[in-house]
Amino acid sequence: MEIVTLLAGLLIGAAAAYFLSKKLSEKEQLFDREQAERLRQDAETEARQILKEAKVQAQEDALRIKKDAEQEIAERKGALLSQEKRLLQREEKIEKKKELVDQKEIELLQKEKDLTRNWESLKAKEQKVTELVEEQTQLLEKISGMSQQEAREFLLKSFEEEVRQEAGKTLRLIEAETREIADRKAREIIALAVARYAGEYVADRTVSVVSLPNEEMKGRIIGREGRNIRAIEAATGIDIIIDDTPEAVLLSGFNPVRREVARVALERLVLDGRIHPARIEEVVKKVEKEIDIAIRDAGEQATFDVGVYGIHPEMVKLLGKLKFRTSYAQNVLQHSIEVAFLCGIMAAELGINVKKAKRAGLLHDIGKAVDHEVEGSHAIIGADLAKKYGESKDVVHAIAAHHEDVKPETVLAVLVQAADALSGARPGARREMLESYVKRLEELERIATSFQGVEKSFAIQAGREIRIVVNADKLTDAEAAMLCRDVTKKIESELTYPGQIKVTVIRETRAVEYAK
Repeated sequence: MEIVTLLAGLLIGAAAAYFLSKKLSEKEQLFDREQAERLRQDAETEARQILKEAKVQAQEDALRIKKDAEQEIAERKGALLSQEKRLLQREEKIEKKKELVDQKEIELLQKEKDLTRNWESLKAKEQKVTELVEEQTQLLEKISGMSQQEAREFLLKSFEEEVRQEAGKTLRLIEAETREIADRKAREIIALAVARYAGEYVADRTVSVVSLPNEEMKGRIIGREGRNIRAIEAATGIDIIIDDTPEAVLLSGFNPVRREVARVALERLVLDGRIHPARIEEVVKKVEKEIDIAIRDAGEQATFDVGVYGIHPEMVKLLGKLKFRTSYAQNVLQHSIEVAFLCGIMAAELGINVKKAKRAGLLHDIGKAVDHEVEGSHAIIGADLAKKYGESKDVVHAIAAHHEDVKPETVLAVLVQAADALSGARPGARREMLESYVKRLEELERIATSFQGVEKSFAIQAGREIRIVVNADKLTDAEAAMLCRDVTKKIESELTYPGQIKVTVIRETRAVEYAK
């Protein structure tokens, strides 16, 4: 019973809860519908407001666009009007130019007609002139007794003689002025170079004679059955000549360095007194090392004295070998140093590179260090060595051209030539064989007398000048000037000589009468 009552209570509670929740749900739905209606009304009101504002903004934008369009149309219209105005003005100018062109065309046609008439008139006159010239030519031939070709040749010959006379006079005047200016400038530069370089006039010469303390030393040098002298010759490569010369032995050999080694070694052996093959080999080897060191030191000292740096070590060694080489009794190393200083002084006066000039002057005779080992001119050999050891093209060319083996093409090459001639040609610098000296004078006189009209020629000033006496009846003054130039050119092409040779042509007319 209680269970039934409890169940009934539960059912009643459940039914009450259901009805209560249903009632609450209906109230909530009613509240939501009211709120939704209010939101809808608010949205419709806001939409109408936005639509109204959008219409107003659209109207304003439309008015602005219309205004901008009208302004742009007005501007374009103005530009088109101004362009149309310019086109009209250009069209007017073109019309005026066309009128001018038409007028000029008419004038040109008129001038063409006038020129045609004038041309026809000129042709008629030319024909008449040609006929008159032919008549005059025939008349002149008849009067002179010469044909037209003969008369032309006669006139050309007379004109040629006159032109040659005038050319000779002009040439003589130009040469005199040029020679005066060049001589004055050359004297200034050379005098300055000689004055500023105070080198020794007499250089030391490598000798090939060894003095002995007594005659008995010759026997010791020869040794038993000649073994000592053979050992010395084998070790040094130099021939030892023992003759009747008192207390002296001669050394003969083509290599100056070997000859110097033999000389020093022999002097030490004589001083020491111990002369036998083993001792000879020992002394010679020691002297060879000392000479190699002396050669290198001499080359380095020469580069230091001149102020030239960066030369290849092999070139420095070859330069040192020149200390034992002479040319006409002039020491070649001392000559090279002198040429380097002279080149530097003259280069400074001429405004060219002084260091390069000194370098070329110092190395110009480098080929003489090996010319006994290599065939060819020492200038070409020296140029090949300089090129091999990295010298510049200008220096290589100057070395090759300093004796005209190659034609000089740069100022530096001519400068080295001048300095070399100046160093070798100054008084006391060199000695020359009498035979070659006389032969050069004879060649000078032979070249001078080979020209027509020359009566006598005299080589003077030790071959530095030649004076030519010509026949005044056979040559005029102008022809004498031309002769002087021709002799100079022939001497330059046929002879080799240091420095320069002055050529003087003398033409004089003498009138002789006797008062009785």
